[in-house]
Amino acid sequence: MLDSRTLHKYADVMLWGMYTARSSPFTAGETVLLRYDQAATELAEIVYEKILRDGLNVVQRANPTPGMERSFLEASGPSQLEFLVPGEETLANNLHGTISLLAPESLTHLQDIDPSRIGKVILAKKKIRDMLEERENLGHFGWTLGLLPTKALSESAGLDPQEYADQIIKACHLDHPEPEKKWQEIYNSAQEIKAQLNALRIRHLHLQSENCDLWVTPGEHRRWVGVSGHNIPSFEIFTSPDWRGTEGVYFMDQPSYRNGNLVRNLRLEFEKGQVSSIQAEVGEDFVRKQVEVDENADKLGEFSLTDRRFSRIDRYMAHTLYDENFGGEHGNCHIALGASYAETYAHGGNNLSKAQKSEYGFNDSALHWDLVNTEPKRVQAKLDSGETRTIYENGEFLF
Repeated sequence: MLDSRTLHKYADVMLWGMYTARSSPFTAGETVLLRYDQAATELAEIVYEKILRDGLNVVQRANPTPGMERSFLEASGPSQLEFLVPGEETLANNLHGTISLLAPESLTHLQDIDPSRIGKVILAKKKIRDMLEERENLGHFGWTLGLLPTKALSESAGLDPQEYADQIIKACHLDHPEPEKKWQEIYNSAQEIKAQLNALRIRHLHLQSENCDLWVTPGEHRRWVGVSGHNIPSFEIFTSPDWRGTEGVYFMDQPSYRNGNLVRNLRLEFEKGQVSSIQAEVGEDFVRKQVEVDENADKLGEFSLTDRRFSRIDRYMAHTLYDENFGGEHGNCHIALGASYAETYAHGGNNLSKAQKSEYGFNDSALHWDLVNTEPKRVQAKLDSGETRTIYENGEFLF
């Protein structure tokens, strides 16, 4: 579905993403982890060679197959669910970059597994994620990820395989003669919007759509970030709010596949910063177990908006990487339950201490789950001056 020429362009864009995502330049001899699903092997081989030609060392790891994931969750005892591979911490402390190539061959293979077992695995891996986040905040680590078309994805999205592949080509600008240059243009345009958002002194944000009426408090010492090389494609501009100021109703109208489970038409109510009510057409029990992963999984970690002028994604793709960047007619908003991003601290993530994280209402959780709404919407900012200003409407930032 993606020919060799397109895959080589894709590999170049993935490297652009990883290099751009790190706040300091890569130097020869540093180490990159290349993770990939089995169906992404052809692209992985191309990326592998390009990393080596750039003078970097590569550690390659194939991801477990759907059958392996299911066996692990069915057959493992309590200690096995929490097992970390010997040397994993040493590797994390010496990694300078990661590229992950996703090509899932099943999206619902874990739907009858007890969600609490999945939660134990997520919690056990938090230690490694925290280590990598710390390295990233210090400018020592950069990461990105991309998606390849599979039968499972196209069927779940209701697209034929070529339609699905065409969405990937469009979204990643692989139809452009020099896609990295196009991505740099998008990066530069997003910088201008972020600068204007960060110049506003926002006290509260009010999201309104047919099924959403949500108040979010950005909080002290925040900045808007995004379009940074993390994720290919990525068009979202987001912040991590003070979770304590979240009130109202949020509705996820894009179905979400997560950890081998499907959730559809999820309605959440927030009171005093926490989820107080959960309703879902499909997957409600799974959601309830996910927000019980730890004490902060039921709180807000991210508030994000995608400008339709950037994103060429106009079809549901059955994968969060694309759905959270949906452009279409109305753009999209998404929130994330769980972990916040230290990079949204105004003075840089490397300057955010654990005590400050708690003081300023940054959320700390093993969970980070993006929930997408694509309805027509308006987002208004209540400023410190008392002025109310519409910052997003009809799928676009008003800057």
